[in-house]
Amino acid sequence: MKHIIEGKPATDRSPQQVQAAVRLIEVDEESAGQRLDNFLMRYLKGVPKTHVYRIIRSGEVRINKGRCAADTRVQTGDVVRLPPVRVSDKVQEKAERPAPAREFPILLEDEHLIAIDKPAGVAVHGGSGVSFGVIEQLRQARPEAKFLELVHRLDRETSGILLVAKKRSALTKLQDQFRERETGKTYLALVAGSWPGNKKVIDTPLRKYLLPDGERRVRTTTVDDPDAMRALTLVKVRSQLEARSLQGLPAMSLLEVTIKTGRTHQIRVHLASQGHGIVGDEKYGDFDLNRRLPKQGLKRMFLHAWRLQFNHPATDERIELRAELPEELAEFVA
Repeated sequence: MKHIIEGKPATDRSPQQVQAAVRLIEVDEESAGQRLDNFLMRYLKGVPKTHVYRIIRSGEVRINKGRCAADTRVQTGDVVRLPPVRVSDKVQEKAERPAPAREFPILLEDEHLIAIDKPAGVAVHGGSGVSFGVIEQLRQARPEAKFLELVHRLDRETSGILLVAKKRSALTKLQDQFRERETGKTYLALVAGSWPGNKKVIDTPLRKYLLPDGERRVRTTTVDDPDAMRALTLVKVRSQLEARSLQGLPAMSLLEVTIKTGRTHQIRVHLASQGHGIVGDEKYGDFDLNRRLPKQGLKRMFLHAWRLQFNHPATDERIELRAELPEELAEFVA
């Protein structure tokens, strides 16, 4: 008998053609209390979030054989059913390509958390055109670590203190502190011009918006704007730098900036709204000035997460961490 259409052997099929078997995953102690959608992301690498939510809604994902919702909290000992999921060759290849392992300068580490001094130019996590970030690299460098999660975020261009939780209990307690504004977050920012000493509080709402190309931006708005988010920033002048006429640089001010709310791009937009954009800020700064900076030794935005205060998640002891200015910033203001 002649075969008119001959199927490929299973070994020749691509990930698009082969479905993985159903998986049953038992929830461990470190994952207890996590939302189901976030729990699934660990096991469905490369699968679009929209598809993850679809298989939850359809009932293909089950907990202890029962239907569940995306915001269901998994508990120790729960058995989660993961259905077969197809991904394209390209997505599969990306998911299987590990981030390069990397350790970062450590300010504090114990069995509950890691505080690192993040360099500028490194994203905290992959996404939005970035294949990987700090958390992916740290996980690759520490394959024995059962749990590593970002407590909060820093902009890619911002350097300084970043907290990573090593236990879910620590993650929850620390994030609660950030949410309830119980942490103290102070940055060092260099701005163009002489900041007025009497301008110590900026209490102006912010609003997110998208550029035509889809890039995310933030601007100030009014309290009656339905999309307004309250944002409170405290400013203290640390030092004033005189103009360097021969180098084409204006007077500048080095500020200690404490944020009481954690809005996207809050410091950058608040300072720029006062007519004193952060030096080197390519989104909200003085673009003409920024073009002159590299020749004077500054090739990045001058914003650094300098000091962080929080209660230790296990002992409740008040911790204060400091990360001094990196060399390229310290030399520019020396």
